[in-house]
Amino acid sequence: MRLAEIVTAGVLALLSIYLMWKSTELNVGYITGEGPGGGAWPFWLAGIMLICTVLIAVNWYRQTSPPSRSAEPLLDGYGKRTLVLVGGGLLGFIALINIISMYGAMAVFLLYYLRFLGRHSWTLTLILSTAIPIGFFFFFEALMRITLPKGMKFTEPFYNFLYSIIY
Repeated sequence: MRLAEIVTAGVLALLSIYLMWKSTELNVGYITGEGPGGGAWPFWLAGIMLICTVLIAVNWYRQTSPPSRSAEPLLDGYGKRTLVLVGGGLLGFIALINIISMYGAMAVFLLYYLRFLGRHSWTLTLILSTAIPIGFFFFFEALMRITLPKGMKFTEPFYNFLYSIIY
């Protein structure tokens, strides 16, 4: 557990530095009359993540957190099973994006995660796995004006209906 904590902090620190460096390809400062540049949010969020990883490393060095004092293995049998089930679900989600769209893949993943892994009721599962992707659609397409992958042609009528609500 102790080794896993510092390795994870190191990997996240490297990822943070890379994201900060990559976001400087866009303007990370404030643009008068427009607002923050395109790289501002990624830069500062990666910077906050870097600070957090440094704090994790300090806690690891001082052995002030329970994982930093633990000699137990990172994953027991239940943890490995959960990792495989959730990781497999995420791989399925990624594989479905180009077929049934980002929002359709999100709905399928939520259905799998809530009903089969979380053992929630069908009512709650169907409400959340429908409402969350539709909410994300309106957030990204209408408010942010960011188009996410729509999948294959057969999903087009559904999105045309949602676009008719926006426009």
